[in-house]
Amino acid sequence: MELVQAGELNKGRVLDVGCGTGENALYLAEETFSVIGVDLSTRAIDAAKVKAIERKLKADFRTGNAISLDFKNGYFDNAIDSGLFHTFNDNDRVGFAHEIARVLKTSGRYFMLCFSDKEPTNWDGPRRVTREEIEATFSPLFNINYIKDTYFATRIHNNGGKAYLTSATKKSV
Repeated sequence: MELVQAGELNKGRVLDVGCGTGENALYLAEETFSVIGVDLSTRAIDAAKVKAIERKLKADFRTGNAISLDFKNGYFDNAIDSGLFHTFNDNDRVGFAHEIARVLKTSGRYFMLCFSDKEPTNWDGPRRVTREEIEATFSPLFNINYIKDTYFATRIHNNGGKAYLTSATKKSV
């Protein structure tokens, strides 16, 4: 919501990668963005499709692998990732960054929310990510606009888990 309110997303097509049950994609559809949500979980995609029908919103949901997206080069103006990047191992992170860059137009925007290394590990959860890991993974392909401290909504935390919000713009080739 904050990205839309701040006018940070380019107008046009948005990829919600790792969309889960589609809440972010449906919000963007409500805000008149053209949105495609992709998730590896068929169950999550089915739930997202039901929500779209119930809310009478136009959003396309597809089962797919974020490391091998089924879209042509330069198809999207934006990509959002809320909680996917921190699930990848080091090799998959590099492949993921390349795949996101491939499907974004030049100057396309990528926004990522991931658990930060400031989040305690006493509750297990996903791998934590450092600013340096974000920069090392994305800076060869993207200009990093910012990496901000924020919070990630969870069922475990009252006020959210400590996270980073990253904004990056695809470099021209």
